[in-house]
Parts: sequence; C-alpha cells; structure tokens
Amino acid sequence: MTWFILAGLVAIALYFTLLNARIAWRLPARGDTAPDFTLPDQNGRIRALGEFRGKWLVLYFYPRDDTPGCTEQAMRFRNTMRDFEKLGAAVCGVSVDDSESHAAFARKHNLPFALLADRNGEVAARYGSLRNFGVFKFARRNTFLIDPDGKVSTVYVGVNAAKNAQDVSDTLRNLVTA
Repeated sequence: MTWFILAGLVAIALYFTLLNARIAWRLPARGDTAPDFTLPDQNGRIRALGEFRGKWLVLYFYPRDDTPGCTEQAMRFRNTMRDFEKLGAAVCGVSVDDSESHAAFARKHNLPFALLADRNGEVAARYGSLRNFGVFKFARRNTFLIDPDGKVSTVYVGVNAAKNAQDVSDTLRNLVTA
C-alpha cells in the first residue's frame, strides 16, 4: 500500500514538473508582441518595456550574477555597447537575482546597461526563459531582439555566452542596414 502512495506522489510531482516545463518553454516567436515587463534595475529605477519604444532592445536572460558564463556574457555585451548604440539599440540583462546583487555585479565589471531584477521569475516565465525547480529558480540563457515597435524580431535560445553579443550585433546590423 505504501508503495502505491509513493508511486502516486511521484506521478503527481512529475506531472506538475512537466506542466511547469511546458509552460516555461512557451517562447515568444518572431513577430509576436514582446511580453510587457516592469522591473527594478541595479539602481532601483523601475524600467518598463514601453520606455524602449522607438529603439531596438536586446533583452537577454542569464542565470546568475558573477558566475563565469554570466560574467563573460555581460562583459561581451559591455564591450559591444558602442556597436549597439550606433545601431539605435539598448541592452538589458535579466535574472532572478535582486537589485543589490545586480548593483555589485555591474560595479565590479563596469557594466553600462540595465540589469533587471526579476525576483519572482514572472518575466522570465513570460519569455519562456525560467527554470523553476520549486525552491530554486533561475533564468535560461535566452536572448530576444525586440524591434522599435515592440515586436520580437529574433529569438536566440540556449545561447553561447561567448558568442551571444556578437551574434546579436551582427543580426541587428543586417536588419538596420537592409
């Protein structure tokens, strides 16, 4: 009898895990209106999707501040910022870390762009970029290029931290100069 109860509990847990994974993987597609967000940045300033209307937005999701891959990705975006600015684009990083963690990360690596604190993972989930293991949540390494009208232009899934900034810059250059 105990075995059946245990098997039932495992089946229920598996069902909810798969349901959560299915919901979390609903990525916005090219041409979709970008999901709205309102989140604090590393300075406590509230940032919203609407403030980027009229310009391109690179919205990249990353797992954790100050980890090796996330640091490399952020520094490559930092090093490519002039290119993004010349192309009329802003860059925002998003993770489930808090604003204080983002502030320390930005100071340590001289990051000139907004790092948005998605503490409960709601925005990451709307962008199909949340890994939710119950107590532990973190963002998947996905990037979204959003056009000046607020539409998703390009989706990068499971990106390579070392190549992401250059890939997005190349795509944006092609879109802007076409």
